[in-house]
Amino acid sequence: MAAPTGPTEWEIPDGSRRTVHNGDVTLGARVYATSHLTGTFVLRSGRKADRYFDKYRFESDPGLLGEVVEALVPLVPRGIEGLAGLELGGVPIATMLSSVTGLPAFFVRKEPKKYGTERLCEGGDIAGRNLLIVEDVVTTGGQVVLSAQDLRSEGAVVEHALCVIDREGGGSGVMGAEGIMLRALFTMSELEAAV
Repeated sequence: MAAPTGPTEWEIPDGSRRTVHNGDVTLGARVYATSHLTGTFVLRSGRKADRYFDKYRFESDPGLLGEVVEALVPLVPRGIEGLAGLELGGVPIATMLSSVTGLPAFFVRKEPKKYGTERLCEGGDIAGRNLLIVEDVVTTGGQVVLSAQDLRSEGAVVEHALCVIDREGGGSGVMGAEGIMLRALFTMSELEAAV
């Protein structure tokens, strides 16, 4: 896993370092400023939070999303044969990452649709493919684990997940117990330190 050495500098698997910035304002600071909300929120996990990252705010900004995706490229493990974007937040990231890397994108539903192809995973056959699960924000890792189980039941190999923000809610450990290594562009602590 690429190891963060600060909020903006990453060691890339080839040993080089990359600083992500836009002038004097780091990418992390811009993601934080765009997405950070305060109030009372219930997370998907059922936990309550007094802050929330409205990921759709950075995902709907084409310039910012493009920079996020460019920063994610070095975190894509070697040998990956497809990007499995989880409904809904992982889909725009997987789509843009696909256009940059040339890897095919697949779109993973939380449950199969009840009409048409009635598929759980759209975009083609995944049997035998080494897929990278792509998500926007990970807290407990529950949805990643469920989706990995579904993809594996359809014959895919799933050993890695990639997210933009790891909220540091235990998701990395939960996924690790299921044989899935999480790579995150930012942890919540790094985003908070970036501003």
